[in-house]
Amino acid sequence: METKNVIFELRINHGLSQDELAEKVYVTRQAVSRWETGETTPNTETLKLLSNLFDVSINTLLGSPRKLICQCCGMPLDDSITSRESDGSFNEEYCKWCYANGAFSYQSKEALLDYLVGHMPNPDHLPDEERRAQWDKYLSLLKHWK
Repeated sequence: METKNVIFELRINHGLSQDELAEKVYVTRQAVSRWETGETTPNTETLKLLSNLFDVSINTLLGSPRKLICQCCGMPLDDSITSRESDGSFNEEYCKWCYANGAFSYQSKEALLDYLVGHMPNPDHLPDEERRAQWDKYLSLLKHWK
């Protein structure tokens, strides 16, 4: 979905007129109209305001151009599991289980590996050492563990 459609749908779903949305994010009604026609897109600061107002990530506002994955555990991200900073804003790098309120849940890759080996399904009945090695190889590709 394009940014113009996302903003339009969020505004309508929240029962706001263009004037009301403009007032909440400190722009003119004409600016909102231009976003909704696709003539322009909101600037970075306005995207942050819209994200907070509608409780969606900036990635969602932009039509989800990037397929996000947690840079700690590798889980695919959507707005329902994306982590948040202590001020409530989205942190699109991590899931809510690996990072919450400005702090990481796993202090080391070893701690995360212990959790994954102990809790993730093992349909192929692989030995724990082999599963741990596979997870370790995958996690090493992620930003948090590089």
